[in-house]
Amino acid sequence: MNAKTTKATFRNEDEPEGVVALKIANTNWHRADNERAIEQYIAEKDPSHCGLAVLRTSSKCFEISGPEGRHVCLAYKSTREPLWLFPRRFIDGITPCPIIKAYIRILLVGLDYLHTECKMVHADLKLENIMVSFEDPAVMGDFMNDQFDQPMEYKIDSTGRPVYQRHNDFGPLRQLRNIIPKIVDFGHCARLDSDDDWGIYPIQPDHYRAPEVVLGCGWRMNTDLWNLGVILWDLIEGKELFRQVYDEQGRYQAKAHLAEMIALPGPPPQELITRYRSLLKYQWPQPIATVDDNVYESSNQFFGGPFFDGDEFLHNDLIPDRNLADTLPSLEEKEKENFLSFVKLMLAWHPEERRTARELAEHPFLRLK
Repeated sequence: MNAKTTKATFRNEDEPEGVVALKIANTNWHRADNERAIEQYIAEKDPSHCGLAVLRTSSKCFEISGPEGRHVCLAYKSTREPLWLFPRRFIDGITPCPIIKAYIRILLVGLDYLHTECKMVHADLKLENIMVSFEDPAVMGDFMNDQFDQPMEYKIDSTGRPVYQRHNDFGPLRQLRNIIPKIVDFGHCARLDSDDDWGIYPIQPDHYRAPEVVLGCGWRMNTDLWNLGVILWDLIEGKELFRQVYDEQGRYQAKAHLAEMIALPGPPPQELITRYRSLLKYQWPQPIATVDDNVYESSNQFFGGPFFDGDEFLHNDLIPDRNLADTLPSLEEKEKENFLSFVKLMLAWHPEERRTARELAEHPFLRLK
């Protein structure tokens, strides 16, 4: 779904006028309708679960008509900025470790609700899809008042409508209290109600893609936890863990990504390789077409396999000389040891060996002194 997100005023009959973010679907209203239904289910499944507050779902939905047809509009409570921008609020552009720990635990509580109560996989976790809330409603109020004196820049488009410049800077933090991370964008979310339900199609952003997705072994809720585990390097080091996921033309190369997985978390278990080989000729019920008009009928075809000959990885020349501990230069030795004991429970090759979000939230690494 191509969508625009903008700020707008929106009045609820029972509330004073406020500011919301609007997500307007430009195309594919069927997908937008699906996202609306998913968010409604998330919001209503168990309102008493504290993890629901971590998942930003739409508060209102309406439709508008345009020259190209129907557009679904979703209204959300405004947030301050995406998590990838948040470090600039701190000295040297580095978020303090205690804040990172607190936010990781909050995100895990949100994923626990999504996984255990809603039986859903987010499937698209990345820093752009984790927002931080406003620390004080006055921040947005002051910003809106400032528009009377210094309006945002805009241009007039060909239809005579004003188009405002994107704005994502609401100034220095006034306080750290009350700021929490919010998981957003459930457009790729998959619902797996039964223990026998498995996802089979490609998901996740390239850098954060779990091995079972690349190998076509099927995925479930614990696939999100690999995804979140890799994101932690972005938060702690400000760098991506996996550095060779693209070739010189900027195309995703799964074989090089798998080679880095072998170097960093370590080699895959025999059981996973056996499962991969047993599914090598499996074809999807429906082929998928990509934006470049290529049509794929299987994970092996989509990701450019095969990757193993028997038990042997076919691209040993791509395995870099790196280890996981060396990717964390900013952490002191004891803190690094504690972090690795935590993150290895997320970066297990075999999905069943990963801890659940609820279990991870109680890990000693996340305890604040």
